[in-house]
Amino acid sequence: MDNPQYKRTVIIIASGFDLILSAIVLLIYFGLFPVDISGWGIPRWVIGLVGGVWFAGSLAVLVYQLKKTDIQ
Repeated sequence: MDNPQYKRTVIIIASGFDLILSAIVLLIYFGLFPVDISGWGIPRWVIGLVGGVWFAGSLAVLVYQLKKTDIQ
């Protein structure tokens, strides 16, 4: 686990998986997946906000790790 390349690979995989999950949440929010979110007891705008922030954060981490060139 001391290998920086291994850590970077794990972060890339984890952020890619997070990006996929957050995209699914956003697709549910926009109504493109047949999931009824009205029965969850959570306001619709909260689901959109959480999905959007989660998506943006995951995308930022993934882009940073993919553009990082100084592997030590």
